Amino acid sequence: MDDYLLRVIARDVGVRGFVALTTNLANEAAEQHETLPTATAVLGEGLTAGILLGAMLKVQQRVALKIEGDGPIGKVVVEGDSYGRIRGYVLHPELNFPAGMDGQDTAVAIGSKGQFVVVRDLRLKELAESVTSLQTGDIAQELTAYLNQSEQIPSLVQIGVYLDESGAVSLASALLIQALPPYETAVVQQLTDHIAEMPPVGELLRAGHSPEEVMALVFAGMEYEVLEKRPLTYQCNCSWDRTWKALVSLGADEVREMLETDGRAEVTCQFCHTEYHFDAEDLQMILAELEA
Repeated sequence: MDDYLLRVIARDVGVRGFVALTTNLANEAAEQHETLPTATAVLGEGLTAGILLGAMLKVQQRVALKIEGDGPIGKVVVEGDSYGRIRGYVLHPELNFPAGMDGQDTAVAIGSKGQFVVVRDLRLKELAESVTSLQTGDIAQELTAYLNQSEQIPSLVQIGVYLDESGAVSLASALLIQALPPYETAVVQQLTDHIAEMPPVGELLRAGHSPEEVMALVFAGMEYEVLEKRPLTYQCNCSWDRTWKALVSLGADEVREMLETDGRAEVTCQFCHTEYHFDAEDLQMILAELEA
């Protein structure tokens, strides 16, 4: 099944819902970064959280998520946009818990001390940044806390990443329920209690239910409207021009030092491992641009 996000709204009760299926993009990212099972699960959850954050944006807006805890994974970095495109990496793709431990215990891998940072590019003069302290290391719980505290939007988040015996992602998915202004907390609590009595969204999808069927179960007894079915992709937006601009941003002194010491520069994208090579002539042109 292709990855996609389903967005619905129950106008009468003032709630919106999202169900995301992210299996393919999680596997593509894992293959790109050659992650071992524990790192694969962490990266899959991080990317899925990024998809949910991107789904709440308006057209042409972007979001970045950085989770940095005291666990062995080190750091999770994800960037997404309002069109369902996502990219990301973990600091230690080689992380895998020893035999006998739960290879999907992402909370242990992340750790419970650190920061959950969300930076949104809303097409304004300045970026909007929110920082919350990690509480458990569970990405779904941390995202719920961020939405409830920093954004002050009553929310419920579920994220599930399941691995097969080979360490590949057999299913990655998420559920997000949010109150709409003026934020009727009681309605979200009612849905929260109802969802708590249901199997997790990942288990329902593994059992063969579609995202549409999951949404029908979540909003049982409530009228709702499907607003969008959005395709999701793992896609890096790096390019030669963007890398050139990144070198320009370093300033004349640093570019001059590269030219004098190595006579060239090599830049590798952390998100997709594409290598960009700049020879002495390129660096001289960058330096001339800076000195003009």
